[in-house]
Amino acid sequence: MRGSRFQVPGSRFRFQVLAEDRRSAARRARLDTPHGPVETPCFMPVGTQATVKGIRPEDLEELGAQMVLGNAYHLALRPGHERVKALGGLHRFMGWSGPLLTDSGGFQIYSLAELRSITDDGVSFRNHLDGSRLFLTPERGIEVQTALGADVIMALDECPPSTAPRAEIERAVRRTTAWLERCAAAHRRPDQALFGIVQGGLHEDLRRSHAAEVADFDLPGYAIGGLSVGEGTSEIHDAAGITAAVLPRERPRYLMGVGTPEDLIACVGHGVDLFDCVLPTRTGRTGRLYTGRGFINIKNARHADEDEPIDKDCDCPVCRRFSRAYLRHLYRSNEMLGPVLGTTHNLRFFLRLMERIRAALEAGKFSGFARTLLARRASGGK
Repeated sequence: MRGSRFQVPGSRFRFQVLAEDRRSAARRARLDTPHGPVETPCFMPVGTQATVKGIRPEDLEELGAQMVLGNAYHLALRPGHERVKALGGLHRFMGWSGPLLTDSGGFQIYSLAELRSITDDGVSFRNHLDGSRLFLTPERGIEVQTALGADVIMALDECPPSTAPRAEIERAVRRTTAWLERCAAAHRRPDQALFGIVQGGLHEDLRRSHAAEVADFDLPGYAIGGLSVGEGTSEIHDAAGITAAVLPRERPRYLMGVGTPEDLIACVGHGVDLFDCVLPTRTGRTGRLYTGRGFINIKNARHADEDEPIDKDCDCPVCRRFSRAYLRHLYRSNEMLGPVLGTTHNLRFFLRLMERIRAALEAGKFSGFARTLLARRASGGK
């Protein structure tokens, strides 16, 4: 069995497994970066445009956020990575002093399919802002992320829909490996950790073989990509588990773009360390708010006279101060404070969930904790 510690020679990037669950692959670990430690399992709020929508950096810190995600594709278009570099880098630009991770733009290959064309050389995008052309190559992706200065940067990958024909997914796997080789050759900054991404759709053999292939690059960390792009919940969990089991035990594993509280609990059990998803912020803006027994739609009339918090067990500043009735009033009145407070609550719910998972792992009680929490959520109304 491999060891449980890893450090990039000559850098401050280190990953150490601190505790492991006996009944699952779940583990409690610490990821050290140039901008501080990240206690894992960790949920990263998404700040695509160098901001987590509606939340100030100091509020993120108060809520317990450790690491924030940005998107290299979007930041290269606006305001431009060279401008960010000239202004002191992404940390200074967005006023966030903690660790940062930037995605390469691989997900935009999926989400902006109607605006792009792919070859083995790279991806040609029609800029969704002004119609101009952007040609994104693996080397260009590294150049952009080098300028932004995030602690963890991602290799460019091709992310096909989960419903794509097997031949298309096989082609994406081959291309992702070839692009990773080019990214690794272009990577220069020792204070940035390059993560490779595993593809393979829902095909177990492709997942296993590609995970082994990507692991051979001996990188500081690895990501599980190509999920939450049209497949069902159980399929996401199965594919994540198959992939994580092949990746090195002593390196961090990052599941990209997933997911719900149930997804986080299940995939922590498969040995995943890092997560990101827009769900808590996106649903917070629309009034779908998370509780320990499911979620509520705060706009519903039944909340109009409820003088109680969103969740009595929540320690967020919103639940400590405001009632459901007041929050419903804000959303129904289109007051901007409503989505801000809803987003604040949802983020704290997700971040506190991860804190509780880490505590359960430290106490050797993760499996029981997970069963109890999932049963409680399943018993609650939507």
